[in-house]
Formats: sequence, structure tokens, C-alpha cells
Amino acid sequence: MTTTGLRRDELAAFLRSRRARLRPAEVGLPDGVRRRTPGLRRQEVAQLAGMSVDYYVRLEQGRGPRPSRQVLSALARALLLSRDERAYLFRVAGESPPPTAGPSREVAPGLRHLIDAMTTTPAYLLDATYDVLAWNRLATWFVGDLSEVRATDRNMIRWMFRRSVTEGHWTDEDALRFARTSVADLRAAYGRYPGDRGIAELVTELLGTSPLFARLWAEHDVEERRPVVKRVAHPQLGPLEFECRVLHVPETDQRLIVYVPEPGSPTAAAFHRVAERLTAH
Repeated sequence: MTTTGLRRDELAAFLRSRRARLRPAEVGLPDGVRRRTPGLRRQEVAQLAGMSVDYYVRLEQGRGPRPSRQVLSALARALLLSRDERAYLFRVAGESPPPTAGPSREVAPGLRHLIDAMTTTPAYLLDATYDVLAWNRLATWFVGDLSEVRATDRNMIRWMFRRSVTEGHWTDEDALRFARTSVADLRAAYGRYPGDRGIAELVTELLGTSPLFARLWAEHDVEERRPVVKRVAHPQLGPLEFECRVLHVPETDQRLIVYVPEPGSPTAAAFHRVAERLTAH
């Protein structure tokens, strides 16, 4: 969504609706006397945001001056807005939303349960920096047992570009295509999180250690990850072919990576054999 001018009526309605949903206890205020209407009072929001009651009342009434970015940030904090709500607040006020501080590393319980429930499908969760945050048992056959790896070293792009450019792996067109799209996706994250130290340090490190990464980074391609078909010569399972399906998690900007074989294929049978072996142990 592009930035447009101030939409006073929509801003006023949005502020009223967000105020009405909050209970005093949620923002550290006493419940006090019985309230005639649900939610916070206008003077309580003004107090929490550090502004005059008159100014806030005028905002809710769709009049008064255009709020500054500092005022919008204060309102977002006072009303406990989510990331999406905060972005919406800025846009209806005619401002571009401030950048998110950095990629989320928090794994929602529901996602962890989903990953564990995929007993016959390798699955793992990445943040926008390609750090592996969670994985299931079958995925360890492809990414290793990451419980034995330091959290700071669980990065798929770092692993990818540590491989020597003289290895036969890099003569494979699928491997090069996967590397190129990974770098393009990392650049997209680099743009979304301009102040994130982790992404900046990863890019600086790989520019100094991997000529291939440096060449791909210099192409300035920007592309969020898409599904690809991967062909792998697994040392224990033999040749495998599956779709590397990428499911985006919008609220955290994370990616759930799932290896999906064709039903009834030799790869599907191999995944089932490993799953049975893991269950037996």
C-alpha cells in the first residue's frame, strides 16, 4: 500500500475502536469505578501517550492538526497496537510506516506443534535471515541435528556459501538457481530491516569469504522465496526429488520449509521408511 494523505475520519474511527477494546489492567491502570462503556477513557489514552486530552479528543473527532510521526508512535504504544495495526495507523495518518526493528525469532506454539506433527515430511522454520528456529526429526536427515550446533551458527545461507566454489555441487544448475534466489530473498530482508545488525553482519561476512555470494549480491536481485523442485543425492537414502515448498508466516515474516515428494514416488517411500525407523527408536 502506498502512502496517501491524511484520512481523518478513518483515523478517528480506528483510534476509537482500538481504545474501546482495551481494559485498564492491560495497560497498567486500575479498573477504578464502574465504567459506563467498555475500554479506556480518552483521558487515559492521552495520559499513556503523553499528550493533552484536548489534542487526543480532537483526533478522535476527526479534526485538529495532522499528527506527527512521534505522536503516532506514542499512540501505537499506548494502544498496544500490533505490527500490522501500527502500520495501518501510520498509513491512514498519511505517513509511511516505520521499519520493523528486526526479524522475529519467536516460534509460535502452534507452528512448533505443526512441525512436530509432520512425521513423514521434513520441515523446518526459518526467520528472514535464514536462521533455523525449529525443525522436526525427519529434517535432521537433511540439515543435521541442530541441537548440537550453536544457535548463532544455524544459518542456511552461511552453510550454503561455505562450500568451495571448486566443488562439483556448484556446477549443478538447480544448486546455482537455489543459491541465487536465496541471495535475492536475503536482499529483500535487508531492505525490510535496514537497521538489523544480524543481517548486516551476515552480509559483510559472506562478502569477505565467498566470491560467489559477492557476485550474486552485486546483481542486486530482489525476490522473496518461491517453491522450487530439488534433486538431492542423499548419502544414505540415494537420489531424491521433492518440491521445496515455502509457506510464509505473515505475522512474523518467517518461512516454514517443507519437503513435499510426489505421492507414491520413491522419495515418498524413503521418507516413510525413515519415519518408521525414527518412531521405532
